[in-house]
Amino acid sequence: MRRFARLRFGCAALLLFLAARPGAAAVFEPETFTLDNGMQVVVVVSHRAPVVTHMIWYRVGAADDPPGKSGIAHFLEHLMFKGTATLAPGEFSEEVARRGGNENAFTAQDYTAYFQSVAVEHLDLVMRLEADRMANLALSDAVVLPERDVVLEERRQRTDNDPGSQLAEAMRAALYRNHPYRLPVIGWAHEIAGLTTEDAIAFYRRWYAPNNAVLVVSGDVTAENVRALAEKHYGAVAARPVPARERLQEPPQLAPRRVVLESPLVQQPSWSRLYVAPSHTSGATEHAYALEVLAELLGGGPTSRLYRRLVVEDKVATSAGAYYAADALDLASFGFYGSPQSGGRAEDVEAAAEAEITRLLADGATADEVAMAKSMLQAGAAKARDSLSGPARTIGAALATGGTVADVEAWPERIGAVTLEAVNAAARAVLRPEGSVSGLLLPKPTS
Repeated sequence: MRRFARLRFGCAALLLFLAARPGAAAVFEPETFTLDNGMQVVVVVSHRAPVVTHMIWYRVGAADDPPGKSGIAHFLEHLMFKGTATLAPGEFSEEVARRGGNENAFTAQDYTAYFQSVAVEHLDLVMRLEADRMANLALSDAVVLPERDVVLEERRQRTDNDPGSQLAEAMRAALYRNHPYRLPVIGWAHEIAGLTTEDAIAFYRRWYAPNNAVLVVSGDVTAENVRALAEKHYGAVAARPVPARERLQEPPQLAPRRVVLESPLVQQPSWSRLYVAPSHTSGATEHAYALEVLAELLGGGPTSRLYRRLVVEDKVATSAGAYYAADALDLASFGFYGSPQSGGRAEDVEAAAEAEITRLLADGATADEVAMAKSMLQAGAAKARDSLSGPARTIGAALATGGTVADVEAWPERIGAVTLEAVNAAARAVLRPEGSVSGLLLPKPTS
């Protein structure tokens, strides 16, 4: 079920884990400034190679889709490659590829990001291209409607034909009763099919403004050079009014939920469980750093509690782990997963994991476990700054979900300050049956 773990409700949670250097108070030592039009710019200098990653983050994602139009944020991400008044559809990507660079984009619940990695001499070009489509996207039925079919096919391939993705989607819908996190990022198929050119244009004009964006540049640059280029290209884009991100609130969780999906496509059964949890910016935020430590000690690797007990000692599972998606703007999730040995039952993995959770809540973690988990989190992130794109992804995700550069820089220190008492308190606060949904993925005979 490791694949399911990667489908957690926010892709950037582990990126925050990457933001630590043992023994250092600072992580990336970025420089930041704001353009006159309100666009925030962050620069991380690294002269290891003459390359640069350029990322634009918009503070809008799937959870901001209007009712009945799920998938519009993701759909617009596709359409941003369809040209402007001066660029033909696909020409943006061709210009980057021609210079040996790579580029892509992704949509999550709380943000949409576009990125390019190129030789540093092409930074001026990618800024010009990105600023152009920020202001001058050109859409018509001729390009929008065929791309809608592409998105529908993407959904068929990645979700409708994948039982693991179907279970993840069903569990999300059960975990959040009212909050828009219950909706899939790609959208429901029947709502995608109804999206129009006018819907895309309205969403673009509502959210894609420089004052609703963050630019992060990481690589062989200086802050002075980035400032000059940003003012030249992005500074020319006028600010526009951007609405507040108003979302439905989640009511109290009163009863555990259970989802069972059987499919003839399932080769390996699995069990998973999600709990509603606070994030770094919403809910009982005092538990967030302790929950990161808890996830590591419970299921962060082969030395973790779950792996040792379920895989090594009891041999009831081939894999088992835990994770915490801490990066959400609103509520987050804390999850468990496991797959049985060949011929085994997912229900046996569930029973073994539940016993370990019960033991933790009754007896608490130990001081040695907490110390080891904190050490693993920090040691495992020691090379974060060596990555070209890692700093841009880490900082951008934090700033797009209510965090600050100071939060990213203080992450190692705050993890180091987590106490045994805080970990046990966080476990008791979050690992409550009424705040959970359990999922079983089971094979179904074809006859």
